Amino acid sequence: MEVRFREFNPFNCWIWMRFPHPLGSGERGYLETAFDSWFFLGKLGGFNAENLQAHEEGAELGWMAYSHEAAASALPALMHNMGPMEYQDDWARCWVDLGTSDAFALDVLINALGQLNNDVLEIEELLIGGLNDDWPIEEQPEAMFAGLDAIDDQDEHADEDADAEEEDASGNEAWS
Repeated sequence: MEVRFREFNPFNCWIWMRFPHPLGSGERGYLETAFDSWFFLGKLGGFNAENLQAHEEGAELGWMAYSHEAAASALPALMHNMGPMEYQDDWARCWVDLGTSDAFALDVLINALGQLNNDVLEIEELLIGGLNDDWPIEEQPEAMFAGLDAIDDQDEHADEDADAEEEDASGNEAWS
C-alpha cells in the first residue's frame, strides 16, 4: 500500500483509496467499519498527542502512576465530522473534518488500513488530502469552515456598497 500526502486541510480533508478492482459488499463492510471505528475514537478525543502517558512511559507499564491532572490539562483534541464512504470504479473516498485532533489520528488510520491491506483487502494507494481531477467533489455542508471564501466575498461587497452609499450621502449633502 503506497501512502501519499497531498495538499492538506484538517478541517476539509478527503481521503482517497485505490484498489486493484472495484470492492464487493463484504470488502466495503470491512473498510467502512475501519473508518467508522476510527472516527468514533476521534470524536471521543482519542487522538490527543498531548496526553500519551502510557506511550511515554515506555515498555515498563507495571504500576505506572497515571496523572489525572495531566490528562485534564491537555487541550481537547476532537474530530468534528465524517461523510459517508463513496465508491467509483476501483476508488473509494471519504471526507473528514479532523477538527482539533492531532496528526496522530492519521498515523492510527494508516496503521489500521495497512493491516486491513495485509489481511483482508488489497489497497494499492492511500492518498490523504487533495483532489482527484477525474472525480470532482462537492463542498461538504458539514464542514465547520466551508464557504468561508463566499462569506469573505460577501463582506467585501458589503464594504464596497457601504463606501459607495457614504460617498453618495456626502455628495448629496454637498449639493443640497
